[in-house]
Amino acid sequence: MKGFITWIKEFAVEYGGPGLLLIGFLDSSFLSLPEINDLLIVFMVTRQKHLVLYYATMATIGSVMGCLALYFVARRGGEAFLRKRFKASHVQRGLDLYQKYGLLVVIVPALLPPPAPFKIFVLLAGVARVPVWQFVVAVFTARFIRYFGEGMLAVYYGDQASAFIRAHATEAGLALAGVIVAGAAAWFLWKRHKARRDGEKGETAV
Repeated sequence: MKGFITWIKEFAVEYGGPGLLLIGFLDSSFLSLPEINDLLIVFMVTRQKHLVLYYATMATIGSVMGCLALYFVARRGGEAFLRKRFKASHVQRGLDLYQKYGLLVVIVPALLPPPAPFKIFVLLAGVARVPVWQFVVAVFTARFIRYFGEGMLAVYYGDQASAFIRAHATEAGLALAGVIVAGAAAWFLWKRHKARRDGEKGETAV
């Protein structure tokens, strides 16, 4: 396995964006290559800072493609597919979270670095039959924020960005997730308040 990971790294460095896309696909689908994409983005952007947007986008597209592969496998296999691979209590808890929080259940873990669990939520999205376009937008947005943020750290701090990511990635991911959750909560409260106000206006008009 170490030899394969070494080959993957060398491939990414040699082929740039397509290499990042491949690693993103493999890591987000049927393999586990924790932090490789994150660290490679830093390494490659440090050497070609003008390509930060390109590298972040390619890594993001690869991750979205890998997530879609898992999504469709779970969508076809259904809940029984998940229960064979995860504890029934974990599956049920995840489905309950989807019903309560929707796509935030995908967005938040997509922002966080390993070892935060992520693939189970991708699989649950397939089982819950989350609309494909919503799933794609959620994963793309979260992953792009993560990878582009890491790329910008590399632009400003060079090789030191790798050490910073290792030391503070979890805190940064949680902070971003907190901002997104707070924004979603504010939007939900506004929508509920607007619906209540519109309802009161309708009753008054009658």
